[in-house]
Amino acid sequence: MTNARIVLTTVSDREAADKLAQQLVDRRLAVCVNILGPARSVYRWKASMHNEPEYLLLIKTTAEHASQLPSVFREVHPYELPECLHLPVIGGSEEYLAWMAAEVGSGE
Repeated sequence: MTNARIVLTTVSDREAADKLAQQLVDRRLAVCVNILGPARSVYRWKASMHNEPEYLLLIKTTAEHASQLPSVFREVHPYELPECLHLPVIGGSEEYLAWMAAEVGSGE
């Protein structure tokens, strides 16, 4: 297993997705954010069923920086209760993983 993580979150529109992705990369909390969508999300929230378009963000980061995302999401994410699921990366190209480790949080 590596130190790399992929964190999932969703937002309701492309503008919010672009803004959140830019903030995470600017703050060096993510090396890259892929924005996928629109997709449909079916979920229950506050006793009501919802079937809504959303954009999925795949946030590529390290374990250390992934652990900071819940507090950052409370500050900048547009949802009251944002999805923040951390997926461990169990392998990958050594060059890509080294680039991730070097770029996230390096401050350069």
